[in-house]
Amino acid sequence: MDTAPLTLDGYLCAVPTPGAGPGTAHFELVSSLTDDAEDDTVFSCTTRQARLTNQLLTEIQPGDLLHVTGTLTPGDSMTEPQLTVDDLDVLAPAPARALQEMVLDRYGDYVAVFDAGVDSVPVFTALGQWVGEAPNPDAIGELIEAFERRSSAGGT
Repeated sequence: MDTAPLTLDGYLCAVPTPGAGPGTAHFELVSSLTDDAEDDTVFSCTTRQARLTNQLLTEIQPGDLLHVTGTLTPGDSMTEPQLTVDDLDVLAPAPARALQEMVLDRYGDYVAVFDAGVDSVPVFTALGQWVGEAPNPDAIGELIEAFERRSSAGGT
């Protein structure tokens, strides 16, 4: 498997999500060498850095211009390039209009994502561990309590 170090600037194109493992996050970054949309490349990115995971899941918004550094694994013909991010900086925040559609709300050590027009509410820990999806805002507390019971019993 060929890998290469890579540093690039790009726009976050969707809300970052918790990754496959605890303390990880997944996001997609659109980068282009020109201002022409046909030159855009979408990079599927992940991070295992707890600080970056927290920042991605609680602070960074779609449309933010990011500067990322990591390791690139070329995708095959069916997938986009995979980038494991080791460091990132926000170069410019998204315009305010992008923030109107979604709200992050903190519940102690937990974060809930409220999306306009959607009843279900994804919930995860502040470090990015997936808790679950509440069917509606009224069920968030029950979801967190069930997660804490499972966690204290030794299974997550």
